[in-house]
Amino acid sequence: MDNNDAWLLLNKIKGLGIVKINKLLTVHESAENIFKQKHFPDYIKLTQDTKEAIRKANTDLIRKDLEWLTKDNNHILPITHDLYPPLLKKSDSPPPLLYITGNPNTLLQPQLAVVGSRNATSVGLKNTYSFCSSLAANGLTITSGMALGVDGTAHKAAIEAQGMTIAVMGNGLDTVYPAKHRELAHLIAQNGALVSEFSIGTKPHHYNFPRRNRIICGLSLGTLVIEAGLQSGTLITARQTMENNRPVMAIPGSIHSPLAKGCHLLIKQGAKLIESANEIIEELTPLAHSLTEDLSGKIKDIAAREKEIDSEHEHQNILDAIGYEATPINQIIEKTGLEISELSSVLLILELEDKIQTLAGAQYIRV
Repeated sequence: MDNNDAWLLLNKIKGLGIVKINKLLTVHESAENIFKQKHFPDYIKLTQDTKEAIRKANTDLIRKDLEWLTKDNNHILPITHDLYPPLLKKSDSPPPLLYITGNPNTLLQPQLAVVGSRNATSVGLKNTYSFCSSLAANGLTITSGMALGVDGTAHKAAIEAQGMTIAVMGNGLDTVYPAKHRELAHLIAQNGALVSEFSIGTKPHHYNFPRRNRIICGLSLGTLVIEAGLQSGTLITARQTMENNRPVMAIPGSIHSPLAKGCHLLIKQGAKLIESANEIIEELTPLAHSLTEDLSGKIKDIAAREKEIDSEHEHQNILDAIGYEATPINQIIEKTGLEISELSSVLLILELEDKIQTLAGAQYIRV
């Protein structure tokens, strides 16, 4: 059993959340070691069924996950990984494991959560497109849930502005929900990432979506609410953002519109009233700078530990594999012989050093 196997199995076992997994890792040091144990400390409070599930776990349980992981552009990211998104890690109840289709480094970019009604008005959809186009063109990654209405429009706007976008799913990444967004999902994977905490084969049950929403706001510097009714799940996402001590922004609407009432309620509760994309940029720029500084220090620490990857020779080899025209990640992997997990930290270092630039579609270019 390797590290990937162990994390995929941990994600399958009922009764294990982030708190208990962290306690197990503190005692046993690695995910693999957990599955070598016959006894577990009483203070972790594992049920007998959970203990038995750990003892009897085998890779037959994760056959679908392992098959999915062999396909191009698919990755998993455990919470112990150095490049696990720091804002998500600081949020309430971060997922122990993320499944990713696309570029994992996109999750480290400054993000804005954009949420709103599935049945948005034409004005709401126009505002969504206009705001997200401008924000994506100015370097903010647009993060949403790929639902109909506001979500889908936000993703499309970011892509058409040649920016980056992330869709957090309420199901396994082997299926697309809603099915109408199959082509959109493909474009998102090329221009950012599809993300889920749910194992392969998980269907899009309604109770998965509140869990999905906490990841959307957990990844992001703040949340923009476009349109929302008073009883909508959008307001739950906004409240989760507030609980993480991050800004909530809302676009006002007509006092006669039911889909404006949720935004007006949020504004009354302290959300910032937003009338232009520039106001969002002004609100989030200090937070984005802070995130970049934290990541810069983190990447330097990672690089110091990873001596083989951090050597000047290795850095130069990776830089040499990137041209002055857009270079796909698959071409970099082919030229260097390295895996994406080995390349990720160095690519981010090179970007922070202004030697390369990340482009849409998991491509890089020398600058």
